[in-house]
Amino acid sequence: MRILLLPISFLYHIVLKIRHKLYDWHVIKSTSFQLPVIVVGNLNLGGTGKTPTVEYLINTLSENYRVATLSRGYGRKTKGFQLADHQSTYETIGDEPLQYFLKFPKIQVAVDENRVEGIDHLLWEQGAATPEVILLDDAFQHRRVEAGLNILMTEYQHLYYDDFLFPTGTLRDIKSTARRADIIVVSKAPKELDENEKQLMIQKLKPEKHQKVFFSYIEHEPLKPLNEAARQLPVNDVDSVMAFCGIANPKPFVEELGQHHKTFDFLTFADHHAYTETNVKAILKCFENLSGEKKIIVTTEKDAARLTNSSYLCQFESAPLYVLPVSVRFHEEEKFNEEILNYVRQNPHHC
Repeated sequence: MRILLLPISFLYHIVLKIRHKLYDWHVIKSTSFQLPVIVVGNLNLGGTGKTPTVEYLINTLSENYRVATLSRGYGRKTKGFQLADHQSTYETIGDEPLQYFLKFPKIQVAVDENRVEGIDHLLWEQGAATPEVILLDDAFQHRRVEAGLNILMTEYQHLYYDDFLFPTGTLRDIKSTARRADIIVVSKAPKELDENEKQLMIQKLKPEKHQKVFFSYIEHEPLKPLNEAARQLPVNDVDSVMAFCGIANPKPFVEELGQHHKTFDFLTFADHHAYTETNVKAILKCFENLSGEKKIIVTTEKDAARLTNSSYLCQFESAPLYVLPVSVRFHEEEKFNEEILNYVRQNPHHC
């Protein structure tokens, strides 16, 4: 099948190559801004850990700087610029931006399919709350904005270097664009990783002289109750678990729960899946069929964002519903933080 799809990938490669050349030759203009703009993106189609990495950057920067995130707002039903507030749902801003807002209510979370216009809105319409740093989520291919710092994510078990362009593989852009990255993050690496393994990975990636490579890993945090039924049941006293998710790569989520619970069942849906009443009934049916008296339902933070402020959350009223939060850690955390902070310090916001 891959061989049959190669001609399509080849044509796609030509189109992308021309597009990048037009930007490189300044035929198509990029816009730069007088404040730190950090892009977090990837070459692969989803599942590289962008969302927890953006959250890591928010945690690193928000103590000393006014931070804003700007995303396209994938899956939303609105158009143009939207600034998150307490009435926002995944239908108005998308699930990942809503997740940022729910976890970090003190920062500005905005969406706009036109990133240049989105940044203009943030800079000229927010008054005293004008951000000092903007994080562009999933915008490595979006060259209309000339970011000051580009962070490229690639998964430890699925390096972009070993992949092929869509539809033959899962790359959505040509490998040569990786040269534009300032930092390459090899995500979802093992927590224990020796220096020899790191060097082998770095040799595969063949970074340019200006590029720095860092390795990050996922940490799963304690389960967090999402409804009243969950708050009343001690999570350390559970017989069985029903899990569901609609994310690009459900494997780490499923494996983490499977390691800690012998009786375990799960349902998976497509990435950014919009849950329906039929889906909720299917989840609850699986939950009812689980053995044991003390049982719970667990989902991801992104899926929980899609259920927040929806009419379906109340249907879980009698079923203890939990979220499994994740966070990112870096093997060389101090060095990575210093790279980020140095860039922001050296490029202060100019009104």
